[in-house]
Amino acid sequence: MTDSEKFEQSLVNELAREVLREQRRNRRWGIFFKGLLALYLLSFLLIFLAGQSEVGGFSGEKHTALIEIDGVIATNTEARADYIVGSLRKAFEDENTQGVILRINSPGGSPVQSAYINDEIKRLRKLHPDTPLYAVITDICASGGYYIAAGADKIYANKASIVGSIGVIMSGFGFVDAIEKLGIERRVLHAGKSKGFMDPFKPLKQDEEKHVQRLLDGIHQQFIEVVKEGRGDKLVNEDILFSGLFWTGEESIELGLVDELASASEVARDVIGAEDIVDFTKRENVLDQFAKQMGSAMMQSFNSSLNLQ
Repeated sequence: MTDSEKFEQSLVNELAREVLREQRRNRRWGIFFKGLLALYLLSFLLIFLAGQSEVGGFSGEKHTALIEIDGVIATNTEARADYIVGSLRKAFEDENTQGVILRINSPGGSPVQSAYINDEIKRLRKLHPDTPLYAVITDICASGGYYIAAGADKIYANKASIVGSIGVIMSGFGFVDAIEKLGIERRVLHAGKSKGFMDPFKPLKQDEEKHVQRLLDGIHQQFIEVVKEGRGDKLVNEDILFSGLFWTGEESIELGLVDELASASEVARDVIGAEDIVDFTKRENVLDQFAKQMGSAMMQSFNSSLNLQ
């Protein structure tokens, strides 16, 4: 075979391989987009099913609206401000809501998230002055949980509930002596005098400690003002109340942190006068979880498709 014939044969083989590669790429992209379409259609189906089974819809009968605040109050939990605020608005806007109960079982969490919820409670109470809002504590209502509860008309608890912890904390560890004993050299490069602020591998500086303490004291004072605004002259022995200590529900009545002992069902029946309770709590449902998984799966599929080219 001559060199010219070899070149022609090589060119034909290369063109054939390129055609095959193109066919594979088209087939893979076709599979990807078909899968994407299937996920898209499935998401609409789940939206429809979620709408059909949504908890806390307009009931058409006089009722007590219930909203649960359960667990740590943070942006990535079901006790986040977005969920609670949305639930509160829906509950107050329902013309058949006779009263709203915030049932709280939380050790606290983000002061920012708690403040968002407390602010919305005050706003909604002004917009709907004839709709009372009560906080009912179950196991625990501490720190950020009580920050929220302080915005209610009245606070109820069980005699064994844990209530209080009105304070602010920041914690961490220091490993200065440990890395010295191990012979480890810490290397941190930064621009800005305080960019290496609170490095756990360096000794704590006095000016850094003062700065953090000033921030904590400021946030604590904001907390105190919210509690005083909500509880007014009901509070007794304020110095100990704002020390970060906590008490039982029974003791909290004497201190003015709680008004009475009662459960959510008792408050609905005996205080609000609407024994029928409708749950308005927004929760992360199957659709929310699916949306997260779909987004992750789509990104992985897209990256895989790009890598196949």
